[in-house]
Order: sequence, then C-alpha cells, then structure tokens
Amino acid sequence: MNERNWTDTQENNGERERTTVYPTPLVASYEKEMAALRPQPSPGSGGSKRRSGSSFSTYVASFLVGAMLVGGFGYAADRGNLFGGGQSPAAGASGGGSESAAGIAAASVKAKGDLASVFDSAGPAVVKIENYAVPTYSMRSLFGGRGGGQQQTGEPQLAGSGTGFFFSKDGYLLTNEHVVADADELKVTVEGYDEPLTAKLVGSDYELDLAVLKVESPDGQAFPTLELGDVDQTSIGDWVIAIGNPYGLDHTMTLGVLSAKGREITIADEQGNHVYRNLLQTDASINSGNSGGPLLNERGEVVGMNTAVNAEAQGIGFAIPSSVIKEALTDLMNAKPAAF
Repeated sequence: MNERNWTDTQENNGERERTTVYPTPLVASYEKEMAALRPQPSPGSGGSKRRSGSSFSTYVASFLVGAMLVGGFGYAADRGNLFGGGQSPAAGASGGGSESAAGIAAASVKAKGDLASVFDSAGPAVVKIENYAVPTYSMRSLFGGRGGGQQQTGEPQLAGSGTGFFFSKDGYLLTNEHVVADADELKVTVEGYDEPLTAKLVGSDYELDLAVLKVESPDGQAFPTLELGDVDQTSIGDWVIAIGNPYGLDHTMTLGVLSAKGREITIADEQGNHVYRNLLQTDASINSGNSGGPLLNERGEVVGMNTAVNAEAQGIGFAIPSSVIKEALTDLMNAKPAAF
C-alpha cells in the first residue's frame, strides 16, 4: 500500500508556508482495516464482479474505524496546533497551556464582575451636593461714587454643584471645600429619597480643599457609608473607580488606573493661586461635578477624593489621598459649626 500525505498551509511573517504532514500510525491502521473490509472477487469470476452486499458486522466495523480516525485526527491537530496559525499554545506559570488559558478567561470575567459589584455597593453612599447662594450686587454711593459695598437680595439661586460621600451612618459626609464655598444653603440628593436633604457645614479647610457636612435622616434610617482605605497599599497601575455627578449626570462611574502619586499642581481661584500637594493622578475620567466624589480601589474602599482635572489634557485627573483626609478629619469634625 502506498503511503499518502497531505499539506497544511500557514501564515508566517506575511508569507504562506506549506508544511507536509505524513500519515500517523493511526492512519496506516485505518488503511489496513478498510482494505480488509473491501469486497473480494468471487472464485472463478476472474475478479470482474463486485460482491452484491455486505454483512451488518461489516458496517459496524466501518463505523468504529471511522470514529477512531476522526478522534485521532482531532488529537493530532491539537497536539500539532495544525489550525492555530503556527503559534504554539501559550503556557502558563504552571506549564499547563489549556488550563492556564481557561484560568485567564475566568479571571477576566471575575474582574469585570467585581468592578460592577463595587459600583452597586458604593453607589448609594455617593451623593449630589448643590450650592445655593443669594445673588450679590454692588452698590454705588448716593453721589455716584464707587463705594457703598455689596448687598445680597432675593432668594438663593443654584451657584454650583458637586459630589460627596457618607463616611458615617449618622449623616456625616465628605466633599471638597470649593464645592460648598460661599453657600447660603446646601442641598444633598441622597439615593432613595424623593426630596433633597438640607445639609449643615460642620467644618472646612481651604488649603486642603476638604469639608464635612451633616444631614439628618428623615425616616431615622442609617445612611450607607464608604470606608476610608489605605492609599499606601495602592500601587501605580492598580484599577481605580470614580463615582460622581459630572455635569449633573447623577451617579456616573468611570474606570481607570492610578497613574502617579505625589503630584503637585497650582490652580487659580478667587483667592489667588491654590497649591495642591501630594495628589493622586488617575486617567479615570473626572469632569466638572465630580469634585468631592470618591476614588475607589477594587475593594470599594476610598483611596482618594476627586478634586481637579487638567482641562487642556485627556485622562489627567487628580484626587486628594485618603491619608490626607484621615489626618484632617478630627479637626474638621471639631470645627466651630457654621451658621446658615
């Protein structure tokens, strides 16, 4: 019996390669078995007549041999990676290629699920803060001079909005100082309540850009909270999640990585140049309205408070690290209550 071969064409560096694959012993065995099952010429017929029929056992034997062949080809294709574009299966740390590939896929799905669960559990503790202020008008003196000072008239109007998050079940929440600055009234939208709650300013720090507010629960229920995590346990490249209200779009989640630590930036405001030190940098999208919102790690712990964004760039946002927040929290809580 003459041996047969077949070719497999593959792509390699832009060129087509033809590889000759010789028959395995399993193929040779199949050829032998099939030859034995072929009809034999009857004696005296001169070899010119075919057998008119086959027994049932012959069909069964043919089926079994064919099944062995298909299984053998499948095994050979897997072992030789005949249909894998010429690339060998990736081997994991344990050396088991197929097991490693399955493990990587499972880990990827698990990570996506974990990030979704972080948003589900952290979202209710994130609030929208609206700053209302009475319009201020400049007054001229009786004789048309520039003196006379300023006067507030009318009802409070929306001056700006931002984000905050509960860190205490009894209604204490954290945000940026610039979110609540110069407010005559603060309204906090909490998930699960039909109407915004009125908040009181407990304490604030302009230099650190931090503020603590307090709201009362209308139904006496405890508020959902977020835990202040250890930013020192977060490394460059770790996943981080920002939740806030960018441009009034409530409870928006953005995802990125921790890009850098210890950044220093300067922002011009009404009081001059405000220098921020020791900030976290992230490429998670942060926009106007995200200020005061939490920057979370994969466990849902607060590692920073979203504070600023570089308006001339993409993917460059900044957050106050949780270590700074923890150090300032006692002073903020014990500050002299604001009256408004």
